[in-house]
Amino acid sequence: MTDGDHRVLKFRPRTADRPPAADRGQAGQPVKRAPDLSRYQQAGESADDYRHRMIANTAAIVFTAALTGAGIWLAVTLADLRNTQDCVLMGRRDCGHISAQGTDPTRHN
Repeated sequence: MTDGDHRVLKFRPRTADRPPAADRGQAGQPVKRAPDLSRYQQAGESADDYRHRMIANTAAIVFTAALTGAGIWLAVTLADLRNTQDCVLMGRRDCGHISAQGTDPTRHN
């Protein structure tokens, strides 16, 4: 870029005594306005159905939590399976998991 390409625009704050010329753009040409969207509004219903939105948000959070829990469970299960498989492939014999619940070596039945 050359120095001739740069341009400084003067900032003119809006004042109450002089409204901005919103209908004119650069070079005095008319500016296109956004179309009127009022015909797409739903009549007869409240603008904000709070209860329905909260139920939908709760359902989304529950679904996301369940999906995250299932993903974590799957990752832990696959890691455990990989460790067991590595143990067996090394030729070890004590690779099985032994549950210690309900066994008390000091107790004789």
